[in-house]
Amino acid sequence: MQRKRYDPEFKARVAFEALKGEETLSLIASKYRVHPNQITQWKKQLKAGMKEIFKNSRQKCDEKNEDLENKLYEEIGRLKFELDWLKKKL
Repeated sequence: MQRKRYDPEFKARVAFEALKGEETLSLIASKYRVHPNQITQWKKQLKAGMKEIFKNSRQKCDEKNEDLENKLYEEIGRLKFELDWLKKKL
């Protein structure tokens, strides 16, 4: 017997519906023809994934800011060097 494979969109929709709590797990399970334990597992994955979404966006922002800061410090150093060189020449 072959296992059923569900696409991520389906899993997210079912898990989100379970997370809302408007209907019981049994009702959602019969509606989508999925075992309630599977829905519980997807619901846990959704909760964990939501934390990662916000965590990663902050890390990406911090990394971008750090890269920009490094580039700006490099530019400041280069300009300071050029200014000092020009002062000596004049």
